Amino acid sequence: MQRWLMKTEPGTFSIDDLRTRKTEPWDGVRNYQARNFIRAMRRGDAVLIYHSACPAPGVAGIAKVASAPKPDPTQFDPKNHHYDSTSKREDPRWTLVDVQFVRKLKRVVPLDEIKALTGLGDFALTRRGNRLSVLPVTDKQWNAILALE
Repeated sequence: MQRWLMKTEPGTFSIDDLRTRKTEPWDGVRNYQARNFIRAMRRGDAVLIYHSACPAPGVAGIAKVASAPKPDPTQFDPKNHHYDSTSKREDPRWTLVDVQFVRKLKRVVPLDEIKALTGLGDFALTRRGNRLSVLPVTDKQWNAILALE
């Protein structure tokens, strides 16, 4: 099993929305490196749900990957703001997985506390200038973050 972190803006889609819907396609990713991480995901992989672009960014909950990677249908819908006119159905450019709610953390673990942890190695979340919406998480990073809960 692999571990991941997926960012979402809580004003658009939060851990509470995922709890209500139970399972949701993680669509709209339009960064090649993040897309490649999605393509590496497997059903059952663990996911930290991270709230970004909000007053208190941080890890808000846990989910799991509930499907194999598949083409993101929003890339083909001209009415969707994630539409990509250059992506072809026979060779889709963008990929998604379904994500299933596991649990909400007892509290949001703030980014400042995560940055203060030592020994996390090269963690993309705390790397200056990193804006990836999907990134891998090592077992050590996962355990250290959840220990702050």
